[in-house]
Amino acid sequence: MSAVRDFEGLAALVTGGASGIGAAIATQLLARGARVAVLDRETKGAPDGVLALTADVTDDAAVREAVDAAAAEFGALHTVVSNAGIGAIGTVADNADDEWRRVMDINVLGMVRTARHALPHLRAAAVDRPGCVSITQTCSIAATAGLPQRALYSASKGAVLSLTLAMAADHVREGIRVNCVNPGTADTPWVGRLLDQSDDPAAERAALNARQPSGRLVSADEVAAAVLYLASPAAAAVTGTALAVDGGMQGLRLRPAE
Repeated sequence: MSAVRDFEGLAALVTGGASGIGAAIATQLLARGARVAVLDRETKGAPDGVLALTADVTDDAAVREAVDAAAAEFGALHTVVSNAGIGAIGTVADNADDEWRRVMDINVLGMVRTARHALPHLRAAAVDRPGCVSITQTCSIAATAGLPQRALYSASKGAVLSLTLAMAADHVREGIRVNCVNPGTADTPWVGRLLDQSDDPAAERAALNARQPSGRLVSADEVAAAVLYLASPAAAAVTGTALAVDGGMQGLRLRPAE
């Protein structure tokens, strides 16, 4: 069976696209016919076939240059996936103000900068390809569920959820759809590093698996598949939506296993 090529003729930009969920998104976009640019601080792990652009999402000038370079290379920009972000551990008492500023700068303002510089290109593309122009942002289950030891991270992702809704309202009449995905705990390099720091990595992984009703971590490919749906022409009527990819963590309340 041949692969679906529903992104044929479309150009995409993925931030944080050189590893983890971002790399999975870029790989799936390529497989479905898109021309893909990856914006990341370190592009060494970016999938083969992408336009690799080195930029830090905290640097407004660098983001503008990278976005403009992608649009110039491809002649248009139809799809932006704002995926770059970092984690944080602790209660409100555990992180200093500087760490709060750093995480918010990356997780929230990084998306603002990316969208700000992409919007002129997306508006132009929406004229010729209605329903095919979108921004999809990586949010988290932490935006909608109270998780222990995640105060700072949860605050940043709660801001992403609200930002997504506001942007969807602002740009729907311009033909630009804005959505987000809310992954549960995903099996990514960041989670791997977190597990390595624990006293008992195996026990910690088992606890994270058990926290999700499906009994396992979410894969990067599963999150990427949700992103591609939201960005695809098949979702032309979908905007202002948060799509959970969390093994049932947000909505299910199971009885204890016997």
